Amino acid sequence: MKHSMENFFNWIMKPIPHEEVTVWFNMNNIYHEKIELFSDIFKSLDFLIQSTYLGGDSSETTIKLNSEDKIAHFNWCWNKIIKDFSMENTIINPDGEHKDYLLDFYIETFYKPTNLPKEENIANFIESIFNVGDSFTKSDLDILTQIYRIMDKNVY
Repeated sequence: MKHSMENFFNWIMKPIPHEEVTVWFNMNNIYHEKIELFSDIFKSLDFLIQSTYLGGDSSETTIKLNSEDKIAHFNWCWNKIIKDFSMENTIINPDGEHKDYLLDFYIETFYKPTNLPKEENIANFIESIFNVGDSFTKSDLDILTQIYRIMDKNVY
């Protein structure tokens, strides 16, 4: 049991040497330019979701939205991002597992009521996953690789 806990701890916390990250990127056909593009998509969507959302649970001036309203808000933001990026000659498929992934991500991290500081945590997560200048853990690389593969199939 001790050995498996140590492996888990290393997967979550131990930084991987930069040379090994480079090998990982090469083995998985991960390109820095696409990481930057996917990061821009995530950051743009995050900014739009957070800056236009009228719901919330922290004050009496916020509006209570039901699940359908939250999905409609996400869809409006998603469609706006697709339109904005298309003006820059970047085509994003409107539907697919990338949209499902992002919708699930925002339902779980942003739209659910919680007392945690959502905005800062989401921004920190996006920055940590897509910042190739920082060190990566195995967990970070697994998440980045999963997101990269999903986005790479749906963004041109």
